[in-house]
Amino acid sequence: MDANVTLSDAAAKRIAEIVSAETGKQALRVSVEGGGCSGFSYKFDLAEAPQDDDVVVANGDAKVLIDSLSLVYMAGSEIDFVDNLLGQSFQIKNPNAVASCGCGTSFSV
Repeated sequence: MDANVTLSDAAAKRIAEIVSAETGKQALRVSVEGGGCSGFSYKFDLAEAPQDDDVVVANGDAKVLIDSLSLVYMAGSEIDFVDNLLGQSFQIKNPNAVASCGCGTSFSV
């Protein structure tokens, strides 16, 4: 399955920093779960290795793992890392989301 998900340079740099500090972890796992104030929410975890149904999105030394079910909701998205006055966070710019909440971690399609 074609991921068509991209990883910004800022996100790649931050993911590489986080993963290198965690023994045995190789990638950031991003998944979509039911729930959140807009219907679906993103979940971020560190992973040791890809699962059989994972798509690997890479940029430099950084890898993101997305399972095939979550990929359906994330197709065409960009994973970014934002560092501003409001704080630091990973943000997913998802063209499939018709609504999202103020915190940016939940969305609806």
